[in-house]
Amino acid sequence: MSEGSHSAVLSEQAVDGLNVRGDGCYVDCTFGRGGHSRLILARLGKTGRLLALDRDPQAVAAGGEIDDGRFRILHGRFGRLAEMAAQAGITRADGILLDLGVSSPQLDDPARGFSFRHDAPLDMRMDPDRPRTAADIVNRWDEDDLADLFLYEGGEPRARKVAHAITESRRRAPFLRTIALADLVERTLGRGGARAHLHPATRVFQALRRAVNEEGDELRAGLALAEAWLVHAGRLAVISFHSGEDGAVKRFLADGARDGRWHLLHKKPLRASEEELHANRRARSAVLRCAERTRLNSARSAEAGT
Repeated sequence: MSEGSHSAVLSEQAVDGLNVRGDGCYVDCTFGRGGHSRLILARLGKTGRLLALDRDPQAVAAGGEIDDGRFRILHGRFGRLAEMAAQAGITRADGILLDLGVSSPQLDDPARGFSFRHDAPLDMRMDPDRPRTAADIVNRWDEDDLADLFLYEGGEPRARKVAHAITESRRRAPFLRTIALADLVERTLGRGGARAHLHPATRVFQALRRAVNEEGDELRAGLALAEAWLVHAGRLAVISFHSGEDGAVKRFLADGARDGRWHLLHKKPLRASEEELHANRRARSAVLRCAERTRLNSARSAEAGT
């Protein structure tokens, strides 16, 4: 959720964490609407370079409006960082930024099908060229697989109950619209309890979005590639909005710190200030972890250069 009202979350803290050098080379792996990229460009000197990536064609089109010879944006997933960087003529980076999750422009566009607040096709693809939609998962996966998805990717404690309700209901008619699915989840789980402020379908929709876009696999690939592509003393900044994502980042960096490959810049993740929370409610779940690359693995570094 990187763009509340097109405003990048934790922008100053994230770019501070990158320690931008005037002549450095940086990669914004999730351009969104460019809040972080513009701030990086403002700190770069004339010889600096910034490569931005995004899997959403609408974000890439927005990036095309930046007229700056130091900047280039490419359409692609950050799990393909090596390929994309090679295309841009980059062999190493001084800083890499990952802003995970879904952006506000994606959430706020009913046609994209990310939100249960709008009646729209059950889609949820960040890249519309990818073949599998949320409707495909809801209507084709068996009950056990759906239950596991809702539990492990969404953190829904009553995942099996929801999965059973879905598989029973789809016998009568497939789920094709967001509201139809959200209404079924609400009828199944009801309202109230400790998390009454959340719509009952929140975790189910989150799990579906993560599965459609293979976000877990992308994060693992992106972290490994960041480690390989950063120069010595290069910086990594990762903004997460989901406890599972943040846990994966935390474990990756902690393991690297024990091996001497990373130096953690903060003991605890950074969070949005009260001022930012007041201006952007979607910043409330954001956490930022920053680390500096220390000992380089020669085999992995050589592989990154291929």
